Amino acid sequence: MVNIILCAATCLVMILSVLFFPKIKLGKLKIDSYWVIVLCGAAIVLLYGACSGADLGAIGKKLIENTAVNPLKILVLFLCMTMLSVFLDELGFFRALAGFALRHSHSGQRRLFFSLYLMVAVLTVFTSNDIIVLSFTPFICYFAGEAKIDPMPYLAAEFVAANTWSMALVIGNPTNIYLATAFSIDFVSYFLKMALPTLAAGGVSLLVLYLLFRKKLSEPILGHAERDRVEDKPALVLGLLHLGVCTVMLAISSYIHVEMWLVAACAAGSLFLTNGILALIRRERPRALLGCVKRAPWQLIPFLLSMFLMTEVLAMQGTTARLGALLDTEFPVPVYGLLSFAASNLINNIPMSVFFSSMIASSNAGLGAVYATVVGSNLGAFFTPIGALAGLMFSSILAEHDVRFGYKDFLKLGVTVALPSLCAALGILWLLV
Repeated sequence: MVNIILCAATCLVMILSVLFFPKIKLGKLKIDSYWVIVLCGAAIVLLYGACSGADLGAIGKKLIENTAVNPLKILVLFLCMTMLSVFLDELGFFRALAGFALRHSHSGQRRLFFSLYLMVAVLTVFTSNDIIVLSFTPFICYFAGEAKIDPMPYLAAEFVAANTWSMALVIGNPTNIYLATAFSIDFVSYFLKMALPTLAAGGVSLLVLYLLFRKKLSEPILGHAERDRVEDKPALVLGLLHLGVCTVMLAISSYIHVEMWLVAACAAGSLFLTNGILALIRRERPRALLGCVKRAPWQLIPFLLSMFLMTEVLAMQGTTARLGALLDTEFPVPVYGLLSFAASNLINNIPMSVFFSSMIASSNAGLGAVYATVVGSNLGAFFTPIGALAGLMFSSILAEHDVRFGYKDFLKLGVTVALPSLCAALGILWLLV
């Protein structure tokens, strides 16, 4: 009971911090408050909670287990993919790409909006929601600035599409991979069950997004882009080559049985090595690489590891088993779908998937609950910024570009778009299981 209270209090304070004091000032240094609070909560659980030495030893083993959602593997995947994207941003690639797109755009905002949504949807199905968010967010910021238009419709379309169509295939989201692997669901069976719920959620989300932003999309494009060029062409070629090859390898990684974190790590390592050699040949500082290191979301390390620790403590002490028994119901799809959606926004969707996997295994809910949890883990990402790591990185990228997309903006998007999409997906899934 002590650990439940401590973990719940930590989640509550974390949410309040995002709302009321997102930054902690230490002199001239400003750091995000959410990960500091979670780290302190995990430390209190370890120091004052009812954790035995055996519990801590078991958690340590979990960190080196070869599982789909090993938190260390997820961190490597996120950090490496972030660096590949940030490297191109440091070179000015996304700014130049936005200028090119604007110069060759002869249509209104409506067509651009639908084109962006469909492009993100297609790319997400075959890659990953996180890759798309990392790649498209800076592009949209630059494009909107050059075009002198409100970036919100496009940012919302990108984030919603990426976290909706990621449900279609196992590879679309790390939570999909973990839940499918944990319950031995093969690639084809997963697709056959999730294709229609994804299509339903995608159609609803696109319709609601258009209705939400239709007035803004009727405004003309006023800006004229200047010809921004990337000066360092060799570095640009290396960056694009690494990102392109990495994206293709990630898309086919499940087919060739190579884990995604390893693909991303090799790509990032190769990028640093080749550009480091290039800088040595030129006898200059590797500025883009240094920018990658400076801008990488290192705060995700203490956040994810701390949330994982608290989740595992509760699972090992039987909390998940008791909750799983309480949730034995004739309606597992709506129950697990709604609860996983809500829980993602309390503890993040990756720890939630670990927690709910243990609950489902301890109950008689069956595969319907697994698929419903997949839906909740994906769509929960655009209800609040805490819902997924993609949301935290999305907010971080926008802050770097001086674009405000705060907690209230997420909630507005969540209430108007996420909830109808969730109902559509769970309704179709309920008919299929």
